[in-house]
Amino acid sequence: MNIGDIPESWQAPLEPVLNGAAGAALRALLEGAARRGETIYPPQNALLRALELTPLDQVKAVILGQDPYHGPGQAMGLAFSVPRGVRPPPSLKNIFKELQADRGIAPPAHGDLTAWARQGVLLLNTSLSVAAGAAGSHAGKGWEAVTGAVLGAVAAREAPAMFILWGNHADAAAARVPSIAAGQHGVIRSAHPSPLSAQRGFFGSRPFGRTDAFLEKAGRGAVDWRL
Repeated sequence: MNIGDIPESWQAPLEPVLNGAAGAALRALLEGAARRGETIYPPQNALLRALELTPLDQVKAVILGQDPYHGPGQAMGLAFSVPRGVRPPPSLKNIFKELQADRGIAPPAHGDLTAWARQGVLLLNTSLSVAAGAAGSHAGKGWEAVTGAVLGAVAAREAPAMFILWGNHADAAAARVPSIAAGQHGVIRSAHPSPLSAQRGFFGSRPFGRTDAFLEKAGRGAVDWRL
């Protein structure tokens, strides 16, 4: 993973991290897995897709999850999103259920959230890679420094943004960036949309409507959540 792979708008906040200890640890992790023939998701050319599709100066909201899907063909570099033709996983189905309850938008026939990313919704996980079949396997390996720098860069901008934190990993990651709660940004905390936790506060949290209300009040315009 070379610094040249970082989208231009994100290079300033990420270059110091990727040139430091965290970057070295991540390169060792990914190169070691490649040498051993281990499968990592998403493919390496999609690790930073969220940053490619949502430039820093266009971020209106951040949806923060845990780590990529660890099954074949699912992870595409956008948190919670799967390519067209891949059946939406249970967490994404629950997101669509809440979207319908919140905004009256019927679940789409696919799980590709690219349209959200292109509107300024940064679909970020706290870890940007995972070993096949092993959820959480790349936590604590260096990604937290990268995603922390991403969150800090968004929070440092004057333009208000909404931080949507789904689950304990997301909440902990945001807590390490004090400027998120500095005043001009919005924060929505809830349980993760996983079937294991969605009934404990995700359902009924209305993240989409609350985000639109916040963005409209800030003069940044609502998101078209239809897919």
